[in-house]
Amino acid sequence: MFAAAEELAAAGVTLLQYRRKSGSARRMVDEAHELRERLGTTVKLVMNDRADVCIAAQYDGLHLGQDDLSAESARRIIGPARWLGVSTHSPEQLAEADRTSADYLAIGPIFATASKANPDPVVGIEGVRRARELTRKPLVAIGGITRANARSVIDAGADAVAVISDLLRAPGKSAEEFLRILG
Repeated sequence: MFAAAEELAAAGVTLLQYRRKSGSARRMVDEAHELRERLGTTVKLVMNDRADVCIAAQYDGLHLGQDDLSAESARRIIGPARWLGVSTHSPEQLAEADRTSADYLAIGPIFATASKANPDPVVGIEGVRRARELTRKPLVAIGGITRANARSVIDAGADAVAVISDLLRAPGKSAEEFLRILG
């Protein structure tokens, strides 16, 4: 994980999310601290799900799923200075999240994804277009994003893409290609 994060940063990635779905809070904090130490302040770091670990690791933001803390509860914990993002999977969820103090909203999965055990139904490119109509907040497309389809997601109205699988092999080279495609 650390070597891949360093490769991504060296390639020009400016935002990374620490995502560990299982394990002890102690391990998460230790890994999160090490990631911060290795990357310094050149990369903004967002913690997935855990407001407590976000604070303990002094991360720049927190990303919540539908089954996590409410956005307002999380905001009270992380304060006004840290970024807060919320994942959504339908127009209804997006409209609800838009009314919160979240700084950005994620929509997806856009395409089929293997990084979640039980993914929500695919929303497709049309889901991105619909989401763009429902919010003025920055919109992040998630789920099944690859170098082959990333440009179409941005063209449909997303401001950014979240990527896992297509960065696993050769993270630095893949990130450089993404940045070239999206630049």
